[in-house]
Amino acid sequence: MQYTFSDEQEEFRLIVRRFMDDKSPTTEVRELMATDQGYDKAVWKQLSQELGLPGIHIPEAYGGQGFGFIELCIVMEEMGRALLCAPFFSATALAATAIMSAGTEEQKLALLPDIASGETLAALAYNESSGHWDPASTALTATPSDDGYVLNGGKSFVVDGHVADLLIAVARTPGTSGIYGLSLFSLEGKGEGVKRRLLQSLDPTRKLAQIEFDNAPATLLGELDAGGTTLPHILDLAAVALASESVGSAQKMLESSIEYALLRMQFGRLIGSFQAIKHKCADMFLEVELAKSAAYYAASAAAEQTPDFPAVASLAKACASDTYMKAAQECIQIHGGIGFTWENDTHLYFKRAKSSEVFLGDPNYHRDQLVLRWED
Repeated sequence: MQYTFSDEQEEFRLIVRRFMDDKSPTTEVRELMATDQGYDKAVWKQLSQELGLPGIHIPEAYGGQGFGFIELCIVMEEMGRALLCAPFFSATALAATAIMSAGTEEQKLALLPDIASGETLAALAYNESSGHWDPASTALTATPSDDGYVLNGGKSFVVDGHVADLLIAVARTPGTSGIYGLSLFSLEGKGEGVKRRLLQSLDPTRKLAQIEFDNAPATLLGELDAGGTTLPHILDLAAVALASESVGSAQKMLESSIEYALLRMQFGRLIGSFQAIKHKCADMFLEVELAKSAAYYAASAAAEQTPDFPAVASLAKACASDTYMKAAQECIQIHGGIGFTWENDTHLYFKRAKSSEVFLGDPNYHRDQLVLRWED
């Protein structure tokens, strides 16, 4: 399998990086994370209209840019590097991917163009208060009604769910259990019977919401009871996208560590000349490169839909999560006392590392999945 980047993809990466460097300095990140909205509408408009990023992997037939999953992962990597505060992961990597995987042709034509243009903010309401990522843990119920279905129950840790115009919710029909009876539904974020609340989370750069459904009218997305088949694939694609974001952030932590080690003087010498610091940086470099290889391979496997994709998706998520967490910790240690202060930007990446580590399943969960999937 070829998993190196083409010249066109590298040029695309440079364009995205320049945009992120210009629009998402850490001063801007700090301002946005202090707001309830969590993103700049003007920057989102530029990102959508000038670069067309929300529709990057959406086919042109549905109003998107018509690129592939690899280009989506390039964008995620650069966004992770810049710690961008924007509803991109929720709308594009989660919700749009779910619609593309589960929706009918008519639903794709109706829902995807506005997501691709950035006009509609969408979110995937999957996880619940239990915190489990296994689809079998879904408790939200969908009951047939005269106009379709009504949803009852709750969803938690919904990325950007408090500002989403469109919700894609995972629910089960009454009387079913396990992975059976699971379906996806679409409904308005501000619709009848939907109550949303912004959660106070460790990572303020990525907003999470609690959503309660009380006889909320919803429309079936795709086929009834097909969630047990489509959901694992949707979550695997999202895991690879999140792994790409994590390796971008880990690379930034490595660069920050090296930069500081070549500036900080101690005992009359640059701390970068100390063997202990050299070893830390060398170990970080090795682990970041290995995590990148896993993420790039998984992105390529997703694009080509190879048989080993489910296994390598879990491999990439576990490896990238571990690497990002360790890189953030080591970066703080290399910075010393200042690394623990609010004024230093390292803690922003550390908090994102922790939230990304557990989102979509922690490394232990994915290592277990890797063993099961590799055996299959």
